[in-house]
Amino acid sequence: MYVCLCNGYRDSELRELARRGFSDAEDAFLALGDGPCCGGCLDFAQTIMDTERAQPGCPDAGEGVEDIEDKAA
Repeated sequence: MYVCLCNGYRDSELRELARRGFSDAEDAFLALGDGPCCGGCLDFAQTIMDTERAQPGCPDAGEGVEDIEDKAA
């Protein structure tokens, strides 16, 4: 489903970024190409990412994207 109508970002894209270690919706938007426009979707986007990161197997909330990238190297 579309979460951000301004940029056309979907929940599946946000969930994937959360599984890769992103914890902030604004950072995820930037990784997808553009930051938030109107900002009306940010709370919902953050909820999606928080919910995904709470799932078993996701990186720890304390682990940053840099930590995850280091482990992959």
